Amino acid sequence: MSSFLAEMAAASEQRVRAAKALISEAALAERARQTPPPPALQLSAAGFDLIAELKLRSPAAGALGGPDTAIDRRVTAYARAGAAAVSILTEPSRFDGSLAHLTDAARALSPLGVPAMRKDFLIDPYQVLEARAAGAGGVLLIVRMLSRETLVALLECARTQGLFVLLEGFDAQDLERMQELIAADAGRSSLLAGVNCRDLTTLEVVPGRLLELLPLLPRGVPRVAESGVESAADARRLAAAGYGLALVGSALMRGADPGALTSALLEAGRAARRDS
Repeated sequence: MSSFLAEMAAASEQRVRAAKALISEAALAERARQTPPPPALQLSAAGFDLIAELKLRSPAAGALGGPDTAIDRRVTAYARAGAAAVSILTEPSRFDGSLAHLTDAARALSPLGVPAMRKDFLIDPYQVLEARAAGAGGVLLIVRMLSRETLVALLECARTQGLFVLLEGFDAQDLERMQELIAADAGRSSLLAGVNCRDLTTLEVVPGRLLELLPLLPRGVPRVAESGVESAADARRLAAAGYGLALVGSALMRGADPGALTSALLEAGRAARRDS
């Protein structure tokens, strides 16, 4: 595991311990049970979709939004432009996120029928329950960070809570482990398989990895390109290669009109699928 992921995992573990000291897992599970069901993830028959991201800070790029960022307006702009889901960074120390952002986003997205996804460095099923209690419809799990036992426990919790899961890998070894997990799951869970092309040592984006690793992604589940999507041309190229979704954060957060960019990315990706 990279030093960055190790740092994030240690910080995540500290947050889990602190949270469990405030509310027991049983009490949190009851709170999750009482939370209204989130919208289901619905992918377009056009063959290409977008997971748009709310990310206030990136360790590589710095601040992407300030304390005055209107979360509800931004996420609803994504949804109204056609995003299938909205990823919400909840990690506080390096990304300026919080569970409150997830709660606010899920509340704003629910009437529009679009689920929020918790993106964080999750290491304990307790955090999946936190996501569900905050109104999320999905979670992201980083394959490299977690033992098989922990991954299975997190997947089981997500399945029990009715959440979709985006499994994220960074290299061929991660994708091999992902293949095994998906095969063992045997279609019981709602899964997406993603490649993140960020280099975990330098934190730089290496877009070429998306095409390099695409053939190693599991078949039979939607495949997601993560990081490195900045323009309609990027979306067109990745969709033509075979990706069914892209997760886009920094480009949307920097853009003056996130709704317009969301629409442009979707139009380009879907045109490529029509032409392929």
